Amino acid sequence: MSTADSGSAAPARTKDSRVAPALLRYRVLAYATGLWLLVLTAEMVAKYGFGVQDLPGWIAVVHGWVYFVYLLVTLDLAVKVRWPVGRTVGTLLAGTVPFLSFVIEHRRTQQVKRDFAV
Repeated sequence: MSTADSGSAAPARTKDSRVAPALLRYRVLAYATGLWLLVLTAEMVAKYGFGVQDLPGWIAVVHGWVYFVYLLVTLDLAVKVRWPVGRTVGTLLAGTVPFLSFVIEHRRTQQVKRDFAV
């Protein structure tokens, strides 16, 4: 394929043995982060919206650590698939908005599978 034919900045379709495991790690952590963020959101609504006081204090800590690991595995995947900085930062921030990590995970997974024949 010539440069004139490509028209896209996406990497050429190539099988890379490092991408599939990195993608799997990313997908697992994206879902875990999203689930813990929903639990944390429910806790905050219960606490500040309804005045419930008997809630565990460790939910925010667990979400924080899961999000930290999500950041690491997302950066690992971003480096391996050579995402641009904007896409990388957007994907990293997806773990801070309820439900967004699920949407972004689906989009990034489809894109990586398409681009790297995973």
